[in-house]
Amino acid sequence: MSVPTAVATPLPVLGRDVTVPLVTGGEVTYAALDYAASAPALQRVWDDVAAYAPYYGSVHRGAGYLSQLSTDLFENARGTVAEFLGCRDEDQVVFTRSTTDSLNLLAAALPAGCRVFVFETEHHASLLPWRDADVTYLDAPRTPAQAVETLERALAAREPYGPALVCVTGASNVTGELWPVRELAAAAHAHGARIVLDAAQLAPHHPVSVRDLDVDWVAFSGHKLYAPFGSGVLAGRADWLREAEPYLAGGGASRSVSRRADGGVDVAWHDGAARHEAGSPNVIGAYAIASACKALTEAGFDTLVAREEYLIGKVREGLAEVPEVRVLSLFGDDAPRVGVLSFVVEGWNSSHFAAALSAEYGIGVRDGLFCAHPLVRTLLGSDPQTQGECGAPEAAPGEKSLNAIRVSFGAGTPDEHVERFVGAVKELVSEGARWNYRTEDGRCVPDTTSAAPAATAGTGA
Repeated sequence: MSVPTAVATPLPVLGRDVTVPLVTGGEVTYAALDYAASAPALQRVWDDVAAYAPYYGSVHRGAGYLSQLSTDLFENARGTVAEFLGCRDEDQVVFTRSTTDSLNLLAAALPAGCRVFVFETEHHASLLPWRDADVTYLDAPRTPAQAVETLERALAAREPYGPALVCVTGASNVTGELWPVRELAAAAHAHGARIVLDAAQLAPHHPVSVRDLDVDWVAFSGHKLYAPFGSGVLAGRADWLREAEPYLAGGGASRSVSRRADGGVDVAWHDGAARHEAGSPNVIGAYAIASACKALTEAGFDTLVAREEYLIGKVREGLAEVPEVRVLSLFGDDAPRVGVLSFVVEGWNSSHFAAALSAEYGIGVRDGLFCAHPLVRTLLGSDPQTQGECGAPEAAPGEKSLNAIRVSFGAGTPDEHVERFVGAVKELVSEGARWNYRTEDGRCVPDTTSAAPAATAGTGA
């Protein structure tokens, strides 16, 4: 498989030259293939943050030069994010800590009597925040069309026919498959509901436009968008946010506070984004997100998508050559996806396999249920892994012990990382692990108490 020269170069990221030790001896450049959990920061983003750091100051109301500079930087970042997301003129951009924080903020802003509709396939960040609402959990669809049909039936049947919110991912954090967001938004609006898009896995890989997708809100995290940890965004319609109590009460969210005659206090809250940004904001986090938005836009999503599809093709073709590997999918092998794939290997516990990839090849992947337990349990319902194997997760009474392996990559991934990964999978399946492994604190780790190589492969503990 060849790739056009225009898309042959990954974007520079931090850690691209980091070497890690191998349990079998020597060192190797670390292959970071866990982008779906946290992508490495773009070098461009880190450089921008470093250049700003000496001018760091408190924002809003500060009279000093650094405070004024930081305030401009913070508010300009809001505008950059709004442009990156294709927001409507009247939309608000609220800076949060993460996607999870963003969706919990929205959950706290739901109007009285609002019903929430969410597929069981969602990441826990989208599945769990709606604790104070009447929630309808929808079964996993097997086609995009079935997803739309399932949602339409549920919305039409709701009783009473009041305010409703649909929460849906743009791309699965387990399978990487793209969801029919525009069609789901149309279905929601046709039945008098609103929709929030969890773009945590979509925004780093594909352009996201609030206006074009016709979603009401979008949420994402900086640490998946090639920015450092600790920042996120909720962007979209202002009315529910304006009418809700502040997400946090404190300075910055309040416009004025005065004492009453009875000794209490009266508070007038801000109406804009500041209403839900109480406390000193994470200026560097907001600036880093804005820098990442600019970097991805300037690199061009057409180019980024073309390169990623090339890498996806290399991984899928390589895994298809290993009969023992089963790639997980909701919508089928041909469904479009971002650079996220999960799989299981016959004869292996997934934690053991992931540990061997790390210890013997310097490859970082993820194993487990990926904070999407209902979805992974649905996909692996017929593939239990025996408890007691190295790193096998404990199961609740009456449940099977299940886990899978996830490989994920993006704009900073060089060809060599995915080639090494595919080669390592083939070698582990055909020849087995070269080291013994044991369970420690619930994780499968190399057994460093013995220098002897593994006698057998696959399920050895």
